[in-house]
Amino acid sequence: REFNLMFQTFRGVTNNSKSVIYLRPENAQGEYVNFLNVQRTMRAKLPFSIGQIGKAFRNEITPGNFTFRTIEFEQMEFQTFCKEGTDTELYDYFKAYGKKYFEDLGIAPEHLRFHDHEKLAHYAKAACDIEFLFPFGWGEINGTHNRTNFDLTRHQEYSGQKMDYLDPATNEKFIPFIIESTYGLDRTVLALLCEAYDEEVIDAEKNDTRVVLHLSPVVAPYKAAVLPLSKKLSEQAWEICEKLSKSFMTDFDETGSIGKRYRRQDEIGTPFCITYDFDSAEDGCVTVRDRDTMQQERISIDKLVDYISGKISF
Repeated sequence: REFNLMFQTFRGVTNNSKSVIYLRPENAQGEYVNFLNVQRTMRAKLPFSIGQIGKAFRNEITPGNFTFRTIEFEQMEFQTFCKEGTDTELYDYFKAYGKKYFEDLGIAPEHLRFHDHEKLAHYAKAACDIEFLFPFGWGEINGTHNRTNFDLTRHQEYSGQKMDYLDPATNEKFIPFIIESTYGLDRTVLALLCEAYDEEVIDAEKNDTRVVLHLSPVVAPYKAAVLPLSKKLSEQAWEICEKLSKSFMTDFDETGSIGKRYRRQDEIGTPFCITYDFDSAEDGCVTVRDRDTMQQERISIDKLVDYISGKISF
């Protein structure tokens, strides 16, 4: 049995002019055919990378696990062109870089692992996945591959267009090797949500539990939320929100008790809640609550932007 893993469609306004086309199953080939254009335009010397974000489509036999395996998905990747002999060092670098990237986004090291491929694709010299421990088991969120010069050689063979790179130092011509590092954007977001989600018991006797997203401030949708203690203070609190919004995404919520508003922000992963109270007009300070520790401290309004910015820097 043959499985159709690519989506087929047609291009043309009439039946007589129809051409069979396929939705791309990956982004990479667009970067490869533009290799010389980018290299000459940018006057780039090896090694250099071309990066892009875009949609890919695969006729998956068994889609599932929410957004982990879908027929349409978003990929982030960069293809690094290099001279043969430097490829192994770059491959090792991008493997390590990928793991550090996920850790910097807030994923615990013990929830990540490398999976080196024992069986390689026809084009690959080496291949490794970074896997995350999802609730349903380990799953790939990144792939790093040493694709050798296979892709550029094949494009040259079938297009008739030379894909040689001229080394300005040695005047040597050669077809570069490619180190590919690709990230599934949908899977990365799913991994971050799984990593961050928590149902934290505050008081077992009172059955008090809070739902909280322990998102890294780097990826949290809102970096802070401004909460006036009373609607009578909304105008002054809104001025602070407008000031903060010039530096980072800031929410404003004046509905419900302060405790319920804290919980709402916990659920969407907002790292800091800023409460403007009746003392704020007198002392020029606000109360800043940390999402994870629930600890509060008094911060001067004049220093608020710098304080939050220092906490959310990548």
